[in-house]
Amino acid sequence: MTKKAKIIIIGPGSPYRNGQSIFLAHLCNKLEQDFEVELINFTMLYPGFLFPGKTQYDTSSDKKLSYPNKRMVHSLNPFNWMKVARYINRRQPDLIAIDWWHPFFGPCMRGITGGLSRKLRQKVMFITENVISHEANGIDKMLTRYGLRHARCFLALSRSVEEYLEQMFHRKIFRSALPIYDFYRADTGVPDLSLRKEFGFEAEDTVLLFFGLVRKYKGLDLLLEAFADLLKRNGRLKLLVVGEFYEDDKPYFDLVQQLNIGEQVHMENRYVPNEEVDRYFTASDCVVLPYRSATQSGILSMAYGFRKPVVVAPVGGLGALVREGKTGYVAAGTGQADIGQSIQQYLDHKDTIPFARNIEDYLREGDLFEQINTVFDEALAYVSAKA
Repeated sequence: MTKKAKIIIIGPGSPYRNGQSIFLAHLCNKLEQDFEVELINFTMLYPGFLFPGKTQYDTSSDKKLSYPNKRMVHSLNPFNWMKVARYINRRQPDLIAIDWWHPFFGPCMRGITGGLSRKLRQKVMFITENVISHEANGIDKMLTRYGLRHARCFLALSRSVEEYLEQMFHRKIFRSALPIYDFYRADTGVPDLSLRKEFGFEAEDTVLLFFGLVRKYKGLDLLLEAFADLLKRNGRLKLLVVGEFYEDDKPYFDLVQQLNIGEQVHMENRYVPNEEVDRYFTASDCVVLPYRSATQSGILSMAYGFRKPVVVAPVGGLGALVREGKTGYVAAGTGQADIGQSIQQYLDHKDTIPFARNIEDYLREGDLFEQINTVFDEALAYVSAKA
């Protein structure tokens, strides 16, 4: 029997609740079909005073998707970084894949990769969901270059990230994408029309969904303003806003009152545990991502997992994941009027276009993540040739 290649992946896993944890669980479960996989997790991710939410941990009673991991990495302890590097040196993996999503971790990742043996430093691949944070400054760029210094190659999860990497580094870049998050779908559940009653909506309403954490770059204010305009032509339109606010929620609730749309908008400022996610998507008709900036989005992957059409802003790699007029609509720009116009396109065609069936067809034809094991085979061959 041929010995499987050994891959060590560094990144947040269970019990952390972030998008990176979900992605890495998908990735590890997929890779272990062909490789020996070990996930090295964090003992401390963000210090509490830097984390804007209520908790960093997944409080769901139903974990849905996870992967066994070894909790070793302390993001702020240089002595720990050397300990992790020594552990990896002893394990002698064929590839070290490090999840990168925020410049805060630059010193930590530089410390770990700097402590690797010269041979293993040639086997480092960074998985880049984002290169620079959405609210980047000069320090962020410096920390990013510092943290990625020992990358021999990259795995970009969107074309926009790939383009940014091409500008910053002259290294080999492999491509993939986020998986489709369809594990939230309940085997059985209350029909969507009944669920709408729980949010104060009627069965005949058309419900738009904004889901996920709220920060300025997510553009919720733009959506609220566009929604108010749309109501003038679409009296049965409703908006469901669900997610933890990583900033003061008062301006958003005040805006709802100023626009006089309180009866048409249901807002929940909270983290939604896994076992409740399906309620919101099932109760909705279309998912809106009015982002001011983005690379890719786990929310879009969740929407497709529920076979819900999307309206997205033309930022990052979002537009590349939408088949115009078939799986959703891409706004012409990031302004309020642009978002509103694309939502109106959806409303004009929602009864004639088979969005769910089109999404099924799209997923069968174009799911890049399904080829991830082949990508890792190529990366293994590349780092072995470089070593």
